[in-house]
Amino acid sequence: MVSRETSAQVEAIFGDRLPLIERYAQWLADQGVVRGLLGPREVDRIWDRHIINSALVSEFIPPGATVADLGSGAGLPGIPLALARPDLSVTLVEPLLRRMTFLTEVLADLQSLATEPLKVELVRGRAEELHGKATFDVVTARALAPLDRLVGWAAPLLGSGGQLVALKGSSAGEEIEQAASALAKAGLSARREAGESITVVIAS
Repeated sequence: MVSRETSAQVEAIFGDRLPLIERYAQWLADQGVVRGLLGPREVDRIWDRHIINSALVSEFIPPGATVADLGSGAGLPGIPLALARPDLSVTLVEPLLRRMTFLTEVLADLQSLATEPLKVELVRGRAEELHGKATFDVVTARALAPLDRLVGWAAPLLGSGGQLVALKGSSAGEEIEQAASALAKAGLSARREAGESITVVIAS
């Protein structure tokens, strides 16, 4: 059930792409659960915890950026980001076949409803397999790994001036401390940023 407040927020975030994000929410609640990409208990929290929080990452991403979403899973935060911010070019990176199959079907369905091409690409593989082959303005990750490991995967994918934006919870500050060595090795510094209902770690 979507509250009136949540409904207004969703409409404000996604604008004329509201039908697309509503269809994506249906995919998450149905096939996302059936295929084990989302727990049954998460259905009631799809909008607040998953879709809106993913889209709010956009406040930390510059205009027109290229974005790689590592370990995209069911497409979070990548798909909500792409729908909230049509100016972004988003690449969903996911190594597991069943998740990639889900993402392929979802994007084909969303594209069939869209009035313009969606700037979303799929890459099946691990982040390490892209090292030396591609760079991005921003690398995102959500519930993928502790920051120290995430930095090792993401840093080689960052272009000049690029940044890692990782969705984290209350452990953000502690993870930054634990990742000090990995950050130094990658030549990055990290900070904790609190946005509207989300906490992220930004490393650049």
